[in-house]
Amino acid sequence: MSPSLESIGFAMVHRKTSLMWRIRNTALAAGALLPLIAQAQYPGQITKRAKDTPDLRAVAVLEWTGEAGKPKACRIVPITVFDGEKLQDAGVYMARPQPLALSGEVEYQLKYNGKTIGLFDIENAGQEQGSWVGYGKWKPLPVPKTPRTTVPDKVDEEFADDKPVLHRKHSGDASGSGTKSGDSTTSSQAPVNDDPDRPKLQKKDDSTSTTAGSAPPPSDPDRPRLEKKPDTSKTSSPTPDPDRPTLQKANPQLAQDIGNVDSVAGSDPDRPTLKRGKSSGNGVEIAPTLMGLPPDMQQAVAVSDAKNRPDHPWTYSWANPDDEQKMKAAVEDIARRALGLAAEQPKPASKKAAAPVHKTAKPAVPSPAEPAPLGDEQFRVFELAYGSGATMVLTAHNDAPPATRKFVTIIAQPDLYGNVLVLLKSVTDMAHLDETPRMRLVDAVDALEDNRGELLFELRGDGSRQFALYRIYRGTAEKLFVSMGGVYGTMSSE
Repeated sequence: MSPSLESIGFAMVHRKTSLMWRIRNTALAAGALLPLIAQAQYPGQITKRAKDTPDLRAVAVLEWTGEAGKPKACRIVPITVFDGEKLQDAGVYMARPQPLALSGEVEYQLKYNGKTIGLFDIENAGQEQGSWVGYGKWKPLPVPKTPRTTVPDKVDEEFADDKPVLHRKHSGDASGSGTKSGDSTTSSQAPVNDDPDRPKLQKKDDSTSTTAGSAPPPSDPDRPRLEKKPDTSKTSSPTPDPDRPTLQKANPQLAQDIGNVDSVAGSDPDRPTLKRGKSSGNGVEIAPTLMGLPPDMQQAVAVSDAKNRPDHPWTYSWANPDDEQKMKAAVEDIARRALGLAAEQPKPASKKAAAPVHKTAKPAVPSPAEPAPLGDEQFRVFELAYGSGATMVLTAHNDAPPATRKFVTIIAQPDLYGNVLVLLKSVTDMAHLDETPRMRLVDAVDALEDNRGELLFELRGDGSRQFALYRIYRGTAEKLFVSMGGVYGTMSSE
């Protein structure tokens, strides 16, 4: 008897309901087991550091007075630390107690226009006016060793000359030479063809002139020996933290001048010992410090990276040298107008005072006025990326007294028509430095490790200062970073 349609439908519905019930019970059982599985897992950190984790890259500014390479006093100011994701303030990044960028033996490469000009090793750090600075030594670049030229020992037989060569015989090998000893004289003549079986007399070596009696006896394996006790006076340094990131370290170790006085035998272990020499309470001796902002202070960009990277010059090469002078004159005119130094056009003479002019004589053309000079002018041109255009930076001030002096900073680029396109213009004076600081160009530097240069400026205000990084991209000047937090300064464009 064949099943009816109703029985078949009931069986299908019952089977579907059973599957749903099983799925629901399985989900409930899995949800009940999740807390147990979570409790069984290790609660600590078990993830390992990826191999492609980027290394740290620190940017600082070296300030010194005196001669480059042999400064009278110097200091290094930390600016940024790039951790692979964003820029950190190097003045407070991982300060334990000094920041990581100023740790001992960290080495910085001093650069100008992207070219390395020297090395600077951190020896110590301290605080000046509430900010961390580092002290150390300026070292020259290591001189590469020249490879030695090797001379072949043998000459190829194909290039050897078949012509016989005469050699002069030495005086000691001359035939018929005689030696006189006492009253007897002996003469000998060396044969032409020496017999290989003929015995020969050889001179005894001085090194083997010792008698058999003076030779040392063979060593006895059972004979006791005196061995020097190993020196355990040196204490081992504490194990460094493996998770603490590191910057580029200097190769030579810093020596310390410490003299110890050994205690007498049988003395009290609690008895204090006397030591002579320099005190090592503060570690390495601090180099001469640079205080304040002297007028003859010079600055250079310093970069510390765990990897050795090739230099990236930022100098721009003009296709036509006349274009540089043309662009410089145009940017200077913009700076003069911003400082109120625009040259006044000469006024034409009045008709009443004008002398009669003959019809054949040409009217006199007034000579152009000389442009007003710019004080402390600095004009530099950069190529901030491979194949990019020119980026011009001009900083200057007028020749007014210091109390009423005005300052200007201009960042510009040439446009498609050969004119000057101003990307940033900052104008301030001594009375408004607390609101708008003076922008002083330091140099271009690759702070983000992407082969693009950023412009590093010092923002010097009234009694305080900061450092700022600007990125030039698509005809704009974007402020990327300002040290000590916050945005300091204003930006305007034409």
